Amino acid sequence: MKKAASILLSAGLILSFSPVQNTEAAAKVKVVTYKNCTELNKVYKGGVAKSSTTKNKGGKTKYKPFAHKALYDKNTKSDRDKDGIACER
Repeated sequence: MKKAASILLSAGLILSFSPVQNTEAAAKVKVVTYKNCTELNKVYKGGVAKSSTTKNKGGKTKYKPFAHKALYDKNTKSDRDKDGIACER
């Protein structure tokens, strides 16, 4: 009985952290062109990355960037160092 309960609990935890939820959240993002980094960082503290595998080449940052290609494409003007992350902090 304990073994069955632990298997069900483990399966529930695995499914709750599935990547499907991340893609649903990314799909609900409103793609907006922000005027500057101050405005973008009010919504996305760590900035916006082209993809989740994009690495920061400009040094250490405090926050992890939000990965969303369409949002990054709208705000490429704010990527000063051209590393694939706009307005990283």
